[in-house]
Amino acid sequence: MTRRASWLGRLWALPAGRFGSIVVVAIAVIALVSLAWTPFEPQRVDVPNRWAPPGWPNVLGTDASGRDILSLLMTGAQTTIVVAIGAGLVASAVGIALACLGALTARWTREIVAVLVDILVAFPVLLIAMMISAVWGGSLWVVIIAVGIGFGVNIARVTRPELRRTLHSDFVLAARASGLTPGQTAARHLLPNVAPVFIVQLSWGMAVAVLAEAGLSYLGFGAPPTQPSWGLLLSELQTYLTAHPLSVVWPGLAITATVLGLNLLGDGLREATDPTLSRRRSAARTHTPGVVA
Repeated sequence: MTRRASWLGRLWALPAGRFGSIVVVAIAVIALVSLAWTPFEPQRVDVPNRWAPPGWPNVLGTDASGRDILSLLMTGAQTTIVVAIGAGLVASAVGIALACLGALTARWTREIVAVLVDILVAFPVLLIAMMISAVWGGSLWVVIIAVGIGFGVNIARVTRPELRRTLHSDFVLAARASGLTPGQTAARHLLPNVAPVFIVQLSWGMAVAVLAEAGLSYLGFGAPPTQPSWGLLLSELQTYLTAHPLSVVWPGLAITATVLGLNLLGDGLREATDPTLSRRRSAARTHTPGVVA
């Protein structure tokens, strides 16, 4: 508990970590609140009230059908959270599995995994998602699986060398000599030292998953029209950009803030959990500079 409170305190002390935490928690809270309450029924059509300017009771205004934009954004946060978490889980499973196979197994297995990862990295994630969506139809699950696998490969490519380097370090060799089992060695030494790299890649993958969902929904390959989505809302409002430019700003700001928050949260978590950075900060605080003559 003390260790957890320690890195949480370090995370909150970092400007990037504080901003990222606030944004991500705010999006999660909005998504949870929208499950039970929104200012208006998101899909309620109110033609006489179409294109109402921001004010009361439509805080962010309405669209071409008279739907409340704030309610649509709140329900769209549910889709964003599902895609980010789902893609993160798939990417974690794929990345950890490939990284362990490429670092902790026999040489011939490592070489096969390295070649496989290099081949898969050459395919852009969004292109794969669009190809799968074109074949199987637009669906959030297609986006989650495609982005998760694509970034899982990227996580494996970055994490595998770190695992190999840590595996041959002096403290891991000493842990083995002291009688620790491979599982204990991995839990106490390998994973904590690889976690900062993994966290940065995972946060970036989740941020790109949010962008991928918005982009694919914008192009018609993502969420179906009946499901609230920021990308779908942006696509619908973009048609009226010249006449009602302010309406397009809100979904664009929501996507930008979420992606920025995930990236900054990942950077903050890396600095807060990296044991080498912690030791450097401790050494810097205890170091007393000499007197310059």
